[in-house]
This record gives sequence, structure tokens and C-alpha cells, in this order.
Amino acid sequence: MSISNQENYNEKSILHLQNIRKIYPNGKEALKGVSLDLTPGIYGLLGPNGAGKSTMIKIITGLLDATEGEVIYGYENIKQMDRRYRKILGYMPQQQKLYETFTGTRFLWYMATLKGMAKEEAKKQIPRLLEVVNLSEAAGRKIGHYSGGMKQRLLLAQALLDDPKILILDEPTAGLDPRERIRIRNFISEIARDKIVLLATHVVPDIECIAKEIILLNEGVIIDQGTPFNLIRKLEGKVWEKVVSSEELENMHKDHLISNMVSVSDGFLVKIIDDNNQEGWKAVHPTLEDVYLYNFERVNYKGKKLA
Repeated sequence: MSISNQENYNEKSILHLQNIRKIYPNGKEALKGVSLDLTPGIYGLLGPNGAGKSTMIKIITGLLDATEGEVIYGYENIKQMDRRYRKILGYMPQQQKLYETFTGTRFLWYMATLKGMAKEEAKKQIPRLLEVVNLSEAAGRKIGHYSGGMKQRLLLAQALLDDPKILILDEPTAGLDPRERIRIRNFISEIARDKIVLLATHVVPDIECIAKEIILLNEGVIIDQGTPFNLIRKLEGKVWEKVVSSEELENMHKDHLISNMVSVSDGFLVKIIDDNNQEGWKAVHPTLEDVYLYNFERVNYKGKKLA
């Protein structure tokens, strides 16, 4: 499909997914006609395993071809842009398949070379990025001696080389301790003003406070999209809290989606998600984690959707 109506793309900074379908050779349809406009800012991509998140990311980064549809940046298909697209793209994969015998510094120099960066620019950026991801002291050590969290931070640093306009991050805070997660999260928020940032994660709090929009993807379909505030607001009147006994708690798992429980002196303080009014329960304010559970895990043990 070519771009025949360019007046719909009046901003060069828009990344547009147009009716993306992906059917694998085994017949599985991973994406079912996904259309999406991304402008500068942070987008959180949420969905359970098998929702199609990895497929979407691979198509956006050019690692995988769509069965139908196209990805457009500005007015141009990313395949036609080829090297020009890769020049403005930063990608942090979830997998940590790195060159174990390289040092952190050598790895970043290698990636800078692959990106075609000028030597002087790479010389300025690499030490700064190592400092940002808190790897300056470990920069001369071999990657094979890095912890999982250190490898994760190094992958983020390479994605940021050459100041990309589009940044795709797949589980960027996986394996990081709370202090590192906050540091990286704040940095991503700081640099996202003039970049399109798509952040796929299972750590919901990491995007609740920084994402301008959340995209909920399930079974290859975008089931909802909006600001964290608006998505949370849709759950008002559907989240309930009550202190129950141990005996009551055992039976609740069969009929209710339990969002949280805390042991208290007289039993358990339980939070549930339910569309119906719960007599004797107190309505409480929902969170983005409640939104995730409501959209992706409303099934009981018999596999039926809860009310």
C-alpha cells in the first residue's frame, strides 16, 4: 500500500502504523490490522505474553516484514528510507546477547561504527552515556563479567547513541534495582521531549508516571489507548476493598479478580476488580495495575470472563 493521501501526514515527526497484519508461516496471526500514530513523547505498550508486542516492535524496527500494511515516518515508508531510517532509530532489545569478550566501551564504539557515527561525535557521546547508565567505572571490564542489570543498562546506552529520533525500548528496566529503575526512568522522561519513545514493559509503575499515552494490546488488537489518567478513570466504581477472613478468602479466588491483599490483625484486606456493585465493600480509587488486570486477566479458573 503506498501513500496516496499525504495531507494526512502533515507533520514530519509522525510514525504511522497503517493496517499492520502479521501472519506467521504456522498460520498464527500475531497482529490483526493495527493502525497507530506516534508523535514525540513516551508511549507505554502493555499486554500479556503472546499479545503481539514483540512482533509490533520488530516490524517498527525493520527486523520483521509485515504481511500487510506499512510503517511510515513522515511521508515515507521506512523500507524506502532504509539506512536513513536506521540512522534515526534507537532500539533496545529485551534479549541480552552481547559480545562477552568486549569491554563496555569497546561495545559502544562498535555500535557507533555500525551506526556510521563520526569519530569525534562518538568520542563525546560514549563517556556521557556510560555515566548516564552508571557504567563509567565498569566501562573497561569485559561484558561477560557484567551482571544482568549492567548488561541491560549497556543495551540502553547503545540505543541512545547518535541521539535517535525514534527510540524503541523492550523491557528497559528488567533486572534493575529500584534506584537504577528510577534513574533510568527519569532519564528516559528527560530525553523524550523531541523523540518518539515506545516502551514495552511488564513493570507498570515504570510508565504510569512518565507515559503520555498507554497502548493496550491483546491478541494482536489494540483494545484501548489513552492517557494513564483517562484509562484509570474508566475503572472508577469497579475496584472494591474489604477485610475478609481466611475462610472467605479461599472461596473468593473462584469468583473475583483479586488485585491485592494484605494481612491485617482480623484477616486480610482484599482489593478486587468487578463491574458489579459489591454490597458491603468499599469502592476505592483504581491504579494502572488494576487497569492491566481488568483488561488482560479477567478470567476465572474455568476460563470464563468475569462480569
